[in-house]
Amino acid sequence: MADLHIVRAHDLGLPKARQLAWRWAEQAEQEFGMACTVQEGVQEDEVRFTRSGVEGTLVVSADRFELDARLGFLLGAFKSRIEGEIVRKLDELLAQPPG
Repeated sequence: MADLHIVRAHDLGLPKARQLAWRWAEQAEQEFGMACTVQEGVQEDEVRFTRSGVEGTLVVSADRFELDARLGFLLGAFKSRIEGEIVRKLDELLAQPPG
C-alpha cells in the first residue's frame, strides 16, 4: 500500500473553498469513477472518496486543502503518477477560484 498526503494553502475562505472542493469531487466522480460524499462542518468540510484500490479524504478549511489517500497494492505502483495528477487538478482549481 502507498499513502498520499497533499496540502495546499489558500486564502479563499471556507465558502469559496467549499465550492472548489465540490467541483473537485464532481471531477473525481466523472473522470475517475470515485464515489464521493461531502460532510459539511462549521470550521471545515470533509470529502470522502473511494473506489476499488483507493480511499481517502479531502479536508477543506478556510485556509487549506489537505488530501490523504491510501492506494491499494496495484495502484501503489503508480503512486507518483497519481499524485502528480491530483496535484495538477487541485492546482488548476485553485488557480481559477469561483466567483
